[in-house]
Amino acid sequence: MKDNIYNKAGRLFLFGAFVAGLVGCSSFLDEEDPSNLTPESFYTIPDHAEAALASVYADTRFVGGGAGIFSATWQLLEAPTGTSTTETAQNSDLNNLYGLIYDGRTQHVINYWNGLYKVIAQANLVLEKVPAITPMDAAQKTKILGEARFLRAWAYFYAVRLWGDVPLVVLPQTASSENFKPAPASQEEVYALILEDLKAAEAAGLPWMDVSGRASLAATKSMLAKVYLTMAGFPLSKGASHYQMAADKAKEVVDYANNNPQSINLFPTYTAIHDEKNDNKLEHIFMLQYNVIVSGNPMNDMFPNFKPVTFAGPSGTGSTVPTEVFYESYEPGDIRAINQQGFFYTTYYQNGSGAEFDLGAPYIFKHFNQLALGTKDQPGNRNNNLNVPLIRFAEVLLIYAEAQNEVGGPNALAVESLKRIRDRAGLTTPALGGFTADTFRDAVLRERWHELSYEQITWFDMLRLRKVYNEATNGFDQFVGHINPSSNQALQAKHYLMPYPLPEMQNNPNLTPQNPGY
Repeated sequence: MKDNIYNKAGRLFLFGAFVAGLVGCSSFLDEEDPSNLTPESFYTIPDHAEAALASVYADTRFVGGGAGIFSATWQLLEAPTGTSTTETAQNSDLNNLYGLIYDGRTQHVINYWNGLYKVIAQANLVLEKVPAITPMDAAQKTKILGEARFLRAWAYFYAVRLWGDVPLVVLPQTASSENFKPAPASQEEVYALILEDLKAAEAAGLPWMDVSGRASLAATKSMLAKVYLTMAGFPLSKGASHYQMAADKAKEVVDYANNNPQSINLFPTYTAIHDEKNDNKLEHIFMLQYNVIVSGNPMNDMFPNFKPVTFAGPSGTGSTVPTEVFYESYEPGDIRAINQQGFFYTTYYQNGSGAEFDLGAPYIFKHFNQLALGTKDQPGNRNNNLNVPLIRFAEVLLIYAEAQNEVGGPNALAVESLKRIRDRAGLTTPALGGFTADTFRDAVLRERWHELSYEQITWFDMLRLRKVYNEATNGFDQFVGHINPSSNQALQAKHYLMPYPLPEMQNNPNLTPQNPGY
């Protein structure tokens, strides 16, 4: 189970701390203690390989790290979308994200860059060191290397979408490394590595699903579908060939799910999505793993501002809350917008389990762990072990629907994929003959905005499509010039990319020039 990942990562952390303590110390024994671990003696047995891989998984949790008062790193991908706003004014960096005036000094930008490259660095160590471990079961070794390549691809996929050209580091680095201060590689080069890594992971003998939270075959194929879909759009504009590959790869997952509905499927209700008993199961194809032993769920910034919705009383900060216009853009009768049944709540219970009271506005329920935080007449256990979803089967269905439409118009499976999403929401869907390619495209994109909201996906949709959902028209605006309702500010061409972090540019003079507009 996921606890194994935490335990192994913890052992590796202790080893790293030990090694760090050796630096600068002279030996006081003539005889070497064979029980002491050193960089040379580590990576010698299979347990070391497993522990090293666990540390890569652990580092993916950087998105939940702090970014100043009342804010977390993951908000980098939510605040600029316009679908959320804030009830707190204390964090200037967060306010700059909402106001679209962020720059290379913004802490969220710095943290995201540092976090991704730490994942990359740890994955590179695994890929460099594990092949030499002997004896070791060949299948185990291949699987570990495949997972490391999946995680490296995951990190680079975020980096290339956020910053465009980025340094391509594929080997462990020290201050004496020849390429210690690398210049940015082209997006084409970065995507080539991403695809190479994911295809290697796909061939590594991973199980279709892994309830422990490790990378699986379903996660790898789904990630490949996401990458192809992104490459088909802006800025690479690969078009039909990559839409076809996205459709084909997503269909592999959909076909497997249709034949194995007990393994991969949609949850029957929306509350099941944020029930920790369902972590890493069924709809949750890949998640960030959280456990209070090492790190609790980081989505507390979605709680209302100092309203007593949990056992902790009036403790939330309202750093990320939905805009009224986005909440109201859900179709009439859409279960996703019904209080406590879908993705939002407008009432809750005093201190998590007491008398129901009106919150005065909608708040995000999608990541609310009722087992830990409390629900009617049931106090929470205070242990928020809910994972953070990165890939849900719902997204895979929508990837297939969108990509298939772009290469051949809607077919029966594409319409069925969209219908499954809407059926769960209690909505009707026109039959195949009721769509044109254009109307089906808009229907799928609207569904992406409403189904995948607040999962760090919407911003990337805006970038690859160069379009933004307009709640007032129920259509789509061009990216440049769209007015974010959260701030009343217009998106500009410079927002296609994030600025390089200023500290990184100061440390690496080859990281130039700064992205346009910053």
